[in-house]
Amino acid sequence: MIKKNKVNFFQVAQGVWGMKLMFVNVYMIANRRGVKKGWVLVDTGPQGSAGKIIAMAEALFGLGTRPSAIILTHGHSDHSGSLEALLKHWKVPVYAHEYELPYLTGKSSYPPVDPTVGGGIMSLFSVLFRTKPLKLGNKVKAIEEGRIAELPEWRIIYTPGHSPGHISLFFPLNTTLIAGDAFVTTKAESAIYILSSLKKLSGPPRYITPDWKAAKASVIKLAGLHPRIAATGHGPLMRGRELQVALDELAENFDELAVPTSGRYIKQPAVADETGVLYVPPFKANRKFIAAMIITSIAAGFIIARQIRKAVA
Repeated sequence: MIKKNKVNFFQVAQGVWGMKLMFVNVYMIANRRGVKKGWVLVDTGPQGSAGKIIAMAEALFGLGTRPSAIILTHGHSDHSGSLEALLKHWKVPVYAHEYELPYLTGKSSYPPVDPTVGGGIMSLFSVLFRTKPLKLGNKVKAIEEGRIAELPEWRIIYTPGHSPGHISLFFPLNTTLIAGDAFVTTKAESAIYILSSLKKLSGPPRYITPDWKAAKASVIKLAGLHPRIAATGHGPLMRGRELQVALDELAENFDELAVPTSGRYIKQPAVADETGVLYVPPFKANRKFIAAMIITSIAAGFIIARQIRKAVA
């Protein structure tokens, strides 16, 4: 049984709400029109978040509510970690892009993370992130670029780079954008920024972006929509001129502002299609990588020791 926790959430726009779960955001969208009225959940946060998501839904839409669908911007563990628990509570369809399905149906692991990209301790801790696939079988359906019946007023936009099948959602009426991790509004590599929700519009998280050329094209595509509200996978909301200036700058100077100076995927991207990963560039251990592993091991040991002390106290 899922424990429903008291939650704090925020309004993104009319009919759109968000909630921060540890260091990642999930969103709920009310469908105002169409034959399938109700609401849709976008992403499911890290593992252990199901109770908070259900509590938020019931605070917004009433006791016993359930979404008409769950949409994943992508399947990385911080965005899909509570999906299996939620599907035990809600029998609803799950949608993701065709190129994301292999990582949700057990057919392929994601390309390996790259902890050597720098930028902060979150890059080092990325070696602990799950890249193995979920095994949802026919519970997840392919979503096409365009629209779906559960959200007829919203556009589904294919924005690969951070993952092979990454998508974003756009509401043209008030130009609200849910960007997933195509770009973020904090420094995802910095624990201080990401845990404190400090605002800084940035490219996708460097340590788990395997195709920088595609990521750049996706940011340029989203900047061309001229959104007035941006809700991202990591970081606080950005609006108005602050958003437009920062997003235009990122699109125009993506190579300098977003792409790391070194790393596994700088010269060659990982290659994937609807069957999963086809090619991953070779990785050569260097001093930066060895140092990263040492620091990560020490930090992980400290965290484990801290948990043990709490357990026996």
